Amino acid sequence: MSTRKSILLIHPPVSKPCESPAGLALLSGALAAAGVDCRVADFNLECMFGLLHAPVIASGTWSRRAVGSIQANLAALRSPALYENRDRYKRAVMDVNRVLHIAGQTSNVNISLSNYSSPDLSPVRSPDLLRAAEQFEENPFFFSFKRRLADLFLVKIPDIVGFSVNFMSQALCAFAMAGFVRKRFPGIRIVMGGGLVTSWMQIPGIGNPFSGLVDDLVSGPGESPLLAMCGVDIEARPPGAIYDYSGFPVSQYLSPVPVIPFITARGCYWRKCRFCPERAEGSAYKPQRLPELSGELDRLTGQRRSGLIHFLDNALSPKFLKSLISNPPGLPWYGFVRIMEHLTDMDFVRGLKKSGCVMLKLGVESGDQRVLAALEKGMNLSTASK
Repeated sequence: MSTRKSILLIHPPVSKPCESPAGLALLSGALAAAGVDCRVADFNLECMFGLLHAPVIASGTWSRRAVGSIQANLAALRSPALYENRDRYKRAVMDVNRVLHIAGQTSNVNISLSNYSSPDLSPVRSPDLLRAAEQFEENPFFFSFKRRLADLFLVKIPDIVGFSVNFMSQALCAFAMAGFVRKRFPGIRIVMGGGLVTSWMQIPGIGNPFSGLVDDLVSGPGESPLLAMCGVDIEARPPGAIYDYSGFPVSQYLSPVPVIPFITARGCYWRKCRFCPERAEGSAYKPQRLPELSGELDRLTGQRRSGLIHFLDNALSPKFLKSLISNPPGLPWYGFVRIMEHLTDMDFVRGLKKSGCVMLKLGVESGDQRVLAALEKGMNLSTASK
């Protein structure tokens, strides 16, 4: 067996800083269970706070107010009281976004709590991503990630650094960070995975357009590839999903209660909508076994006296929803579901409510039945109306 490698997993900016990244928690759990020296870092949260607390020049009444109240607004976004007043909540978010916008303008980029864009660089062009890596010092988060990486590497220089890139809003920053690591620590193996990378890998003949910067691009679930890179016999890995959120600063996220992200299945059980990448990329639907799901969910919720479960599935299956009714998770929960006949059954939806459901996110897409048929949504307007 090859020598075990150490690994640092990074969640790069920018994505909504409301909860720990579930993908890294799953990877960390699998690696730790196999005895791998694994560390995680939410650079999205740390870099964003670094920018929010940095000195900025504010002109105009709104900008000066937003900068002056940043500490109060961040504290309020972690307090349940703010969410009882929609207008106060909207104002707090707009003020925080205003400070991020001002800070980003010094680097000619647009930054908010949920997005990152540059008029000069596109996250869908390989040359621009490589340029972001070459010009890493121009990234507005440079001073934050430089300092944080120095702290982490001072403790121990990892053999592998993995970046989880799920959204286009993360791509340019992930490549800037990769460029910094490659220049300062050329011997480290750089790996990229996540939802966005998986989509890139479905492009015929793409290979690795970032060779020389990124050593490995991982498509789909990353547990087995990372375990193999770390020198672990993947045939001996424990079955089932294991989440490890211990490496994330749960109390620092901008949420009124701790949020537990949780995935019950990979892919989508419907997988027929014409606009869906799951269909275009041929992704298989892989639900986890209900006993294993229940056991892991019970373990996670048993560690918390309060909180909110966020089911991240593309759409929660009717089978899993029924299991929640018969075996409530013990904390409030929400997630995406398809519009289906089950939701017209009052006993069923009351059962969901009793199980802790506080919100269901529904995609109607259109009020025209012909459009829905063309999209192959598999639903009708009468069901949606009910």
